Amino acid sequence: MHDLVIRGGTLVDGTGAAPRLADVAIDNGVITEVGTVTGNGKREIHAQGHIVTPGWVDIHTHYDGQVTWDPLLTPSCWHGVTTVVMGNCGVGFAPVRSDKHDWLIELMEGVEDIPGSALAEGIKWGWETFPEYMDSLDKQTRVLDVATQVPHGSVRAYVMGERGARNEAATPEDVEAMAKIVREGVEAGALGFSTSRTMLHLSKDGEPVPGTFANKAELMGIGRALGQAGHGVFEMASDMTPAEDEFMWMKELSAETGLPVTYALLQSPVQPDKWRDMLALTDEARKQGANVTAQIACRPTGMVLGWQSTIHPFVARPTYAAIAHLPFAQRLVELKNPDVRARILADKSKDMGVLGMIMTQGFDRMFRLENGGKLEYEPSAEDSVATLAARTGQDPAAIVYDMLMENDGRGYIYLPLLNYTNFNFDHIREMMNHSATVLSLSDGGAHCGVICDASFPTYMLTHWVRDRSRGERLPLEQVVRMQTHDTARLYGLNDRGVIAPGMKADVNVIDFDALRILAPEMVFDLPAEGRRMIQKAEGYRATIVSGAVTFEHGEATGEMPGRLVRGPQRQPQARVAAE
Repeated sequence: MHDLVIRGGTLVDGTGAAPRLADVAIDNGVITEVGTVTGNGKREIHAQGHIVTPGWVDIHTHYDGQVTWDPLLTPSCWHGVTTVVMGNCGVGFAPVRSDKHDWLIELMEGVEDIPGSALAEGIKWGWETFPEYMDSLDKQTRVLDVATQVPHGSVRAYVMGERGARNEAATPEDVEAMAKIVREGVEAGALGFSTSRTMLHLSKDGEPVPGTFANKAELMGIGRALGQAGHGVFEMASDMTPAEDEFMWMKELSAETGLPVTYALLQSPVQPDKWRDMLALTDEARKQGANVTAQIACRPTGMVLGWQSTIHPFVARPTYAAIAHLPFAQRLVELKNPDVRARILADKSKDMGVLGMIMTQGFDRMFRLENGGKLEYEPSAEDSVATLAARTGQDPAAIVYDMLMENDGRGYIYLPLLNYTNFNFDHIREMMNHSATVLSLSDGGAHCGVICDASFPTYMLTHWVRDRSRGERLPLEQVVRMQTHDTARLYGLNDRGVIAPGMKADVNVIDFDALRILAPEMVFDLPAEGRRMIQKAEGYRATIVSGAVTFEHGEATGEMPGRLVRGPQRQPQARVAAE
């Protein structure tokens, strides 16, 4: 008798093969049969009319702090994610000296908009070195698997102190010490190393994160440590300026070590066609023997602006600033006052720089997020607040104010900051169909006050497979492969991402027709009543991790089969034999 049998579902197995009807049998956390399963199960899930997929593998999250207090790792667990990779963008919490706890918290708060008060209260520090951090994670129970990377910012500050924090040039001795720490972390089970080289990433005090200006000698020295360890992804967020210089050392590092180098790629509003140049350079690097891959997103970097968000169009207006400190209920009373509304609308916003101006006054890029119960992440330019204002003769700020007041002050404005220059997703589809890209950048656990893109895995199915109306869609089997097999293989997780005998039994059973993403909502459930934006989903019949049903109909079952992933995972022999 099998531990679990999933019967009669439409199997989308993660290989890219066409969907087919099949049963799936699971024993001891491993898939043992796929096809017609004649034996009974101790438990059976009847999946007729549902699709059966591998669990999603999300390779770009920031749960480095949350993982120490939240065994569910919400919101990712609500979206069928069964493995997360954290430690991205060069920020994390190890290694750390005892007097640098607050400094690392401020670094994470500045870069990823995670409340510092929540991190300070939630993290129970019990480590100094990266291997000790891994050991601490290994002792905890959780609902899904977690893997991590060694972050450049932490390593640089640990080795160089204030010199590292201030982005001073590393000496050869500094590089040697950093390389040793990175190698120790990777040998302890980290899946790679991450760094940030973008001016968008600033610490709480406004300074670029450590490593932003690291030279080739530092990057190569650390990268070679991965080669010495024998595995590891070199991940980075970069402005890729100048792109040719970045690709020069990326190609050299990957070709020398044989290891993957991966970078984030989004469409820039300043250079809207630069992404094509980046992919051309990526192709060229691959032809020259380098394993370089671009991490891409399935929709724009979507700012969700509301009265409780980190930023909204009125945050820099004096009348609003005078009431911003009030608890939301009291603030809402003031905002409903016609006199207060008039004064806020009459105010001139203080200077917030170019980016701040876009987020507070870029009405041509602001849209109503929810309309008639439907969330719209691919709106047309004709739906913008600016266009509506021009059509009706209204003040665009007044339109936004009234939209935010909807749903008793919980209305939201959607502002696609990056990846939406042409007001459609056609370029994203082109990126996703490119052989040198991988689906990523959900930032699960981060940007708590203004973004919730941890819903990416669900959105891939609802929008790209089923609902898109403003352009071509993508086949279901391709979308499943992109966020299972492909993401897992980039990070060496060869034991998951495909439903086949011998593979780890991470599975989703999904009512595809009923699948939908719910509207974002602001909650205060982090430690110290910290704020975060969450987004749930409907339609996940069951999520299974290592053979244990962890969620049913969106509710946690109490099962905690998740573990810390240490290092690359071998492909099971049964799977190898099948191939």
